[in-house]
Amino acid sequence: MRQVRLIIVAMLIPLLVSAQKKTDITAFCDSLYKSFEVQGSFILYDLKRNRYIFYNKAQSKEYFLPASTFKICNALIGLETGVIKDEFFMLRWDSVVRNNPAWNKAQDLQTAFRNSTVWYFQELARRVGYDRMKYWITAAKYGNMDISGGIDRFWLDGGLRITPLQQIEFLVRLYKNKLPFSQRSADIVKKIMVAEKNTDYILRAKTGWAIRVEPETGWYVGWVETTQGVFFFANCLQNSDPENNAFTRARYQITMEILRKQRIIP
Repeated sequence: MRQVRLIIVAMLIPLLVSAQKKTDITAFCDSLYKSFEVQGSFILYDLKRNRYIFYNKAQSKEYFLPASTFKICNALIGLETGVIKDEFFMLRWDSVVRNNPAWNKAQDLQTAFRNSTVWYFQELARRVGYDRMKYWITAAKYGNMDISGGIDRFWLDGGLRITPLQQIEFLVRLYKNKLPFSQRSADIVKKIMVAEKNTDYILRAKTGWAIRVEPETGWYVGWVETTQGVFFFANCLQNSDPENNAFTRARYQITMEILRKQRIIP
């Protein structure tokens, strides 16, 4: 009988640990999102262990505008079609003064990605054109594959939508070189995606902010490479208060706090 009890306990321990982790991450995220006065969801995917952790799982299959997270796919398409030769491909500033000072100068693919320069990627999309854009977005199975609303607007306030789970799936395929793009195109985009690099980890990521919808939608998507493995994430935020100054930094800071909580980064 004692042996049977030990076997039952041994079987229950993983379930109890899993339940505890779920409770911990839910309570932790509830407090974290509340501190920034936002709502949202988070997905963390451990590639090595094929394990997902969800916060607000119900939202993982809801569709949202990708906003500037689409720049990952846009850059891949630009490179694959030859519209962009490499990460040093420069576009002249059109002299239109915009609210972000970093946008008011000539940009190459690297700086445009880092600064999230909207006009650069709008011009890139115009040069790709509707037919080629539709072909490659369909081939890549990006989100709902709807590019209605204008060739230079469809990811900002047009028809394109993507779920948090689709964001993860797209990034995993990019990491594994399973997208319908050349190795060269994928390698260049992975290079420009590097947001942080140190002795502990490499962070490849992109922000996004859809401001022409109610509530506003914010994103931080990407992956972290560590000695433990590769961890993909999608942070999707909603903000109903345009005066919430914390929204911009919430995308990054919430993500990093969760990665620390999960002991993925120090």
